[in-house]
Amino acid sequence: MDWVYEKGLIPSESMVVCGIDETGRGPLVGDVFAGAVVLPRGLEIAGLNDSKKLTERQRESLYPIIKEKALAWGVARSSVAEIDSMNILEATLLAMRRALEKVQKQLTVDFLLIDGNVSRGFCVEAVSVISGDSLCPSIAAASVLAKVDRDAYMLELHEKYPQYNFAENKGYCTDWHISALRQYGRSPVHRVSFTYPGEFNQQELF
Repeated sequence: MDWVYEKGLIPSESMVVCGIDETGRGPLVGDVFAGAVVLPRGLEIAGLNDSKKLTERQRESLYPIIKEKALAWGVARSSVAEIDSMNILEATLLAMRRALEKVQKQLTVDFLLIDGNVSRGFCVEAVSVISGDSLCPSIAAASVLAKVDRDAYMLELHEKYPQYNFAENKGYCTDWHISALRQYGRSPVHRVSFTYPGEFNQQELF
């Protein structure tokens, strides 16, 4: 992944730029995570890409390299309760702002590159970048940190609630997951505000 696209988005070469991305908006379960990363401009990290395009092993290999090479980084989350009370978009933006706050404790950020199509509510000038995790190294790095941390969190939830197989499905809506919901009902970490697919009445679960 090169820096051509990212450099074209930045108003000034002198700006300190932070890439931000989230993971966990779609699952039925668990907190939503966000990563924020400031990379040295032009740094090449072999194999860096959108976390969804990488294998688990590739992400875990990149994870310590990103942390070592970054000028600053942060990972934060919004809870299931926050998701249910304010909706997933607002909770995602909150997690992003929390990740940025961690970065800002390490250095002053001048400009944000936010993956997706919404970039409001930040205290720093920001631009949203659709498919930014495939186009901008800073966002891609943030996506890897967030994904690795959330996957580790889902493994912790699997230990508590093994019947749902979170280790494999990471909280997404799979046939196994829906079958387990039918059998066991919801766990305390299921998001009650989401619409659950399947040919059954959601009230059966909640």
